[in-house]
Amino acid sequence: MFDVHEMEVNFGPQHPSTHGVLRVLLKIDGERIIEAKPIIGYLHRGTEKLFEHMAYPQCIPHTDRMDYVASATNNLGFVEAVEKILGVTKLIPRRAQILRVILSELQRISSHLLWLATHAIDIGAMTPFFYCFREREQILDLFEAYCGARLTLNCMRIGGMPEDAPHGWLDEIEAFCAKFDAAVDEYESLLTTNRIWKRRTVGIGVLSPEDAIEWGITGPPLRGSGVEWDLRRAQPYECYPELEFDIPIGRNGDTYDRYLCRMAEMRQSNRILKQCIPLIKQTTPGDLKAKISKVIRPPEGEVYHSIEAPKGELGYYIVSDGKTQNAYRCHVRPPSFVNLQALPMLAKGHLVSDLVALIGTIDIVLGEVDR
Repeated sequence: MFDVHEMEVNFGPQHPSTHGVLRVLLKIDGERIIEAKPIIGYLHRGTEKLFEHMAYPQCIPHTDRMDYVASATNNLGFVEAVEKILGVTKLIPRRAQILRVILSELQRISSHLLWLATHAIDIGAMTPFFYCFREREQILDLFEAYCGARLTLNCMRIGGMPEDAPHGWLDEIEAFCAKFDAAVDEYESLLTTNRIWKRRTVGIGVLSPEDAIEWGITGPPLRGSGVEWDLRRAQPYECYPELEFDIPIGRNGDTYDRYLCRMAEMRQSNRILKQCIPLIKQTTPGDLKAKISKVIRPPEGEVYHSIEAPKGELGYYIVSDGKTQNAYRCHVRPPSFVNLQALPMLAKGHLVSDLVALIGTIDIVLGEVDR
């Protein structure tokens, strides 16, 4: 008789719970995970190299295709990085700054809603999926009203914004904000005290603050471990210094705490939006673009700039040779790619069914992981 306890199995890449084409090579003993090795690259499109072969404004639509459920924040990180190397950051009109923040916070809520819908249905809770998509569709309607697109928005420009808010658009956002906190209450009524949900999430994938920092984890997974770090506060950009909002943090660093953090973050984003509406109404309509050359040719040098995307720190590193209209080198620091590094540590010792919860709690998008 052979005494075999360990075996290797593939989880993905064609599996709905991997949230894209992620393959995890598992070494298991029965249902217990001994080792989990993420294997990526199935969606690789050479985005960073594409950035080096086209003019800076032409790169903006390609940023949409990385984290394709948070394209507004992808746009923001890139245009701010180019503005930084151009030295025009302080020239961006106030109305454009506030409009950027409005789109970014709507995008944060939209991204978190998709995370909650898919995370819940992965674990076995179907109803939240329908609830979350109800509000997410309203946000996508707002995106469509602004720029004509619902997912890959291409909604920002170097030096400002492409268009002003359409007639009645701000009033629609105000109406959405007035009802959104009650919608979050509904999501929480389904899950937060649900004993099945808590058994699937409490104590699963505990990430200590020290390990989170050591791995370079950012965003909700870092804050869920009790580290109060948010680039909107730590390295403020646009009009965030003027806005009041809290940074939700967890205590135990498990899947349940990361869930609670994201739920609280949606409420804080709604709070930010409520403050932005009266601020933008005080600005001059149409004042959206800085007076800069239409030919973007930054001086020779390099820059790294990062923002707080829905999934964590999204950074762009750009090198300019000072001669051409495209980057000499461009590299992206995507939060999904970096946060995924922690999966082997989080999964070790847990059951295969817990792996589904752990992939969901990291909140990855493979377009951003592979680029």
